[in-house]
Amino acid sequence: MDRRRRIRRRRTLLVGAVVAAAAVAALLRVNPPWQDDGAAVAAGRESGRSASPAADGPSGAPEALVSPAPPKSSEPPKASAEAEKPVAPDSVPSSGPGTFTVAHAGVSQGGGGSRYRVEVEDGIGVDPDGAAEDIAEILADPRGWGKGGARTFRQVADGSAGLVIRIGTPRTTDRLCGQYGLDTGGEVNCRGGKNVMVNLFRWQLGSPTFDGTASEYRALIINHEVGHWLGHGHETCPGPGKPAPAMMQQIKGLKGCVSNAWPYDAEGRYLGGPSVR
Repeated sequence: MDRRRRIRRRRTLLVGAVVAAAAVAALLRVNPPWQDDGAAVAAGRESGRSASPAADGPSGAPEALVSPAPPKSSEPPKASAEAEKPVAPDSVPSSGPGTFTVAHAGVSQGGGGSRYRVEVEDGIGVDPDGAAEDIAEILADPRGWGKGGARTFRQVADGSAGLVIRIGTPRTTDRLCGQYGLDTGGEVNCRGGKNVMVNLFRWQLGSPTFDGTASEYRALIINHEVGHWLGHGHETCPGPGKPAPAMMQQIKGLKGCVSNAWPYDAEGRYLGGPSVR
């Protein structure tokens, strides 16, 4: 009798382990970590800074080929004067202490909405509260994921956040993204679980292949990575001359599309494209 009980117990444990493993595998298929925006630019990695558009060419990595000006509906929100100040590439540090300060500007103590927290690595020249204001404007824009009030976002400064947006140096980004098995190559961003890691180079300098300012490029970073957090996968160009989807890896080339930072246009139409597996 005892032997039969032991056998039944072992079978139960084995079945439970199989079910748990299947559940984890299914979760990873549905909500995998994402490395964006592709492999690092070779020239940028060698110099420790972003490569120039001429060095990148059509296959260069950080984001979107130079193309005609995007339609008005894809223009990002008005940037602050601080955001529009030109930043010298050599002034952007490649490494930092790996510690972060939580932003408090815009924090709400109550109300609904998806709760998110903004953190900025210490000593990298980015004000956490200023960054939080930029991110709040992007998330509140009617062309963003909250289109038509379908979703709202609420900034918090505590552990209740279901989404954490961090801005850090390339080296810190590589280390944190590496925890998800992702290689950001000192150049690009990633999203794993509830954590979005924004590479300081991209935040401060934009992309050498993006048709717009660094502050405009920030809208694409946030919309793309938050889109992953919401469960959206990568998409590709829907046709020549059309806005590139926000979920497109525009860094790898526009494939005939026009650079665009927003998931929706001013009329509330989704600017999507064919899914990329």
